[in-house]
Amino acid sequence: ILPLNLIAVLSTHQGSFRKELFAFNSLQVSPSLSKIRSYTKMDTKTPVLTTKAPPPLPGIYSQAIIANGFVYCSGAVPMDAETGKIIDGDIQAHTHQCIKNLSAILEAAGTSLDKVVKVNVFLSNMDDFAKMNKVYSTYWGDIKPCRKCVAVKTLPLNTDLEIECTAVL
Repeated sequence: ILPLNLIAVLSTHQGSFRKELFAFNSLQVSPSLSKIRSYTKMDTKTPVLTTKAPPPLPGIYSQAIIANGFVYCSGAVPMDAETGKIIDGDIQAHTHQCIKNLSAILEAAGTSLDKVVKVNVFLSNMDDFAKMNKVYSTYWGDIKPCRKCVAVKTLPLNTDLEIECTAVL
């Protein structure tokens, strides 16, 4: 049990846990604690924008927002960033492209697919569920993110798939 004036922060570093203790009453704030405090400010949101993924609609939404130690990615459709067009192919090709776009956005935010904790998948046809899962499952390690998958009537640009995610920094 830690004294009340200490906080324990567990963080992963190359697969191992390390414990860092910080004094609440200390006048000197360590860089790690300062970083933690900046990530937990609820009034701070930072937009993420990269040209390696399709651009958001101007004035409508951001590709992603960093807030409170998390990266919240908007839905990614199977659009090629260079052409601005939905790629040709089936649901499996579209799944690869959506995750490629999310990966580029997460990288621009300073995180990665390995740190994704929640995924929302939107399919225009639930008959594509198994084929989408076949590709989707190849992107996650042993610890899969939480996920919701729903069928919706229509998706933007009449595509068959949209994927959004939340990751930790």
